Amino acid sequence: MHMAQEIEHVHCLIIGSGPAGYTAAIYAARANLKPVLYQGIQPGGQLTITTEVENYPGYPSGIQGPEMMIDFEKQASRMGADIRFGMATKVDFSGKPYKVEIDEEKWISADAVIVSTGASAKWLGLESEQRLNGFGVSACAVCDGFFFKGKEVAIVGAGDTACEEALYLSKLCTNVHMIVRKGEMRASKVMQERVQKTSNIMVYWHSETAEVVGGNKVEAVRIRNTQTGKEETVPVSAFFVAIGHEPNSNIFKSWLDMDGQGYIQTVPGTSKTNLEGIFAAGDVQDKIYRQAVTAAGSGCMAALDAERYLSAAGLH
Repeated sequence: MHMAQEIEHVHCLIIGSGPAGYTAAIYAARANLKPVLYQGIQPGGQLTITTEVENYPGYPSGIQGPEMMIDFEKQASRMGADIRFGMATKVDFSGKPYKVEIDEEKWISADAVIVSTGASAKWLGLESEQRLNGFGVSACAVCDGFFFKGKEVAIVGAGDTACEEALYLSKLCTNVHMIVRKGEMRASKVMQERVQKTSNIMVYWHSETAEVVGGNKVEAVRIRNTQTGKEETVPVSAFFVAIGHEPNSNIFKSWLDMDGQGYIQTVPGTSKTNLEGIFAAGDVQDKIYRQAVTAAGSGCMAALDAERYLSAAGLH
């Protein structure tokens, strides 16, 4: 690894800025670990593409996701965390101190690293979907549904998130066309029942998206029945993708233990990874709960684990 330029050394480096990263920064700063946090490509993480957050304790009337993340950031700053804009692009965890490259231009070495890089929405991978992304194609019904008030829309997915988004859209849009790959949904019974009881949600079973149709905006979706091969074109103004998430863990691939989907594996009940002094928190290591409050809790655990590690190693 060529490192001609001066390497900045930090005591505790936090990568990512959702509830996990910011909470880790609050705790690490109060423990005098002088944390440096890099916000990544999406400062505030997935909550910045969420509108109303009603399930975070302490906000009795709810709060907007982006606003909540600004609060978290301000609190971390006030405690003394050094919050910076920039993205981790590569890591070298071959020896201590660990090294992390930022924006493909500068390297930082750190005694302890907290990985809280979160997860991102998955896409179907259609050319038409990518081409019309932002022009009626979206991975966030809650963010973009409002723009299609009183119109017909389509959504693809079969889990709880897809059902929640379909129900959300059903309150705004005239009709919601829900495309489900199998003859059943993965979603919980209660969510499935709600969808089936909603008169303006049409479920297309055994179906896949052949193409999102439109020139410079979404005009229709071509749906293919996987059993009969029959296709139909349904006019819609928007196409929402709700087929799950994938963890933002690529740069850690050869260093940290992961499951088959790329979620970083931690020692149960801790934030510890397979490398001593590297901790993981939030959605990058949690595919089960994926809530703001659980991410914040795991960020707290990571900072406490990092503090104990640094003390035991005589680095703090």
